Amino acid sequence: MLRIHLLLLAVLLAAAPVFAQADSSSEVIISTDRPAVANSSVVVPQGGFQMENGFLFTDTLGRYVFDIPESNFRSGLFQKTELRLSAPDYFDTVTSGTGGISGFGDISAGVKQQLGPLAGFDVSAIFFLSFPTGAKQISSHGYDPGLQVPWSRAVTKKWTAGGQVAFYWPTVEGKRDFTGETTFFADRQLTTPWDAFVEYAGDFPQRVGSRQQIHFGTAYKLTSRHQIDFHIGIGLSSAAPKTYFGFGYSFLLLRK
Repeated sequence: MLRIHLLLLAVLLAAAPVFAQADSSSEVIISTDRPAVANSSVVVPQGGFQMENGFLFTDTLGRYVFDIPESNFRSGLFQKTELRLSAPDYFDTVTSGTGGISGFGDISAGVKQQLGPLAGFDVSAIFFLSFPTGAKQISSHGYDPGLQVPWSRAVTKKWTAGGQVAFYWPTVEGKRDFTGETTFFADRQLTTPWDAFVEYAGDFPQRVGSRQQIHFGTAYKLTSRHQIDFHIGIGLSSAAPKTYFGFGYSFLLLRK
């Protein structure tokens, strides 16, 4: 499985310099998937390489999970196409009882195609596939596909509305558990480099109860290509985590 990790990362890193056409004199501002549940509705600039990282602490009724590094590699292949690789997270689980689960999760790779702007909306489609590379007690042990369609639209100069419709086919106990997802957020530009959002997100698995949450977050651009973020979520349904919070740092590199 290590060979899969290295091969996917090598392809992703090779794509940026091969197809780089970005004008270093133009002002390009980083647009990240994190920290919202909904992904960014636009792609990384052609020739760009973006890395997003963070950690998350989750409380699920006495089961505490810490995961890191939440690394997402994005490489601009063409003007409206990017390649994506999500590195395996390391999970450390502590329960109120005895014992816990620790180890790496699965890796996933995908492609993102920007479809917009369409009638004032930015829209993209993301297809990805996860590979069963994780630890025995954490991996799904299946090749799990997913489709995400993030969108956004500027409402005023400082307000943006957006969200995501997604479909997942995770493997749970050896069987597919089709899961639909709906998110909606409102984002407010507080200052030029600083914004904040509130978001509703709901996952609706076929076989178990829904996971619904209210999510708050903020991002601050240290420069046009470097960003830090913080977010916190509160569960609205019994199957959702009770609470969670996380921090992140992301950067964008463009070939000169």
